[in-house]
Amino acid sequence: MSEQDDPAFKLDEVTEEHRAQASPQNTEKMWKYARKFAEKSGTYLHPHEEITEFLVIGLAKHMDDLGRPLCPCNFYEDKAAEAKKSTWICACEEMQKYKYCHCLLFVDKEGFPITEYLPEDHEGREIYGVVKDPFPDKGRALGRLEEKQGRKIDKSGHA
Repeated sequence: MSEQDDPAFKLDEVTEEHRAQASPQNTEKMWKYARKFAEKSGTYLHPHEEITEFLVIGLAKHMDDLGRPLCPCNFYEDKAAEAKKSTWICACEEMQKYKYCHCLLFVDKEGFPITEYLPEDHEGREIYGVVKDPFPDKGRALGRLEEKQGRKIDKSGHA
């Protein structure tokens, strides 16, 4: 039995108090972004809408506070400094290279992160095993560019 089918598995419900943490404008903007990016990248939003909504609220709050959608799933000693970099701005560098979303915002239909393109020693592979890409012709813009050019590239375009 999977977590999703287990009656004992209960997610916190998103409340108006949670929603009030971010502006309605940026929340709507992040919902539009998440839906569009999922379609463009060949992924799905997490099947538990509560997970998706908490992540969208986190991205929207970072838009309010920092002006950029910094990944809400990491701890940052200095969020403002991190927001100036591109590494953890959604869609993060791992998503752009490997189609792997550690937040579980962009996943396969069952709610698992795609791990097929990760290096073998990556923690995502260790945790989830190999999760195949349901739409290998979509997404991974940075990863495809690296493969084509035969060099490592970060989100800013630098080698």
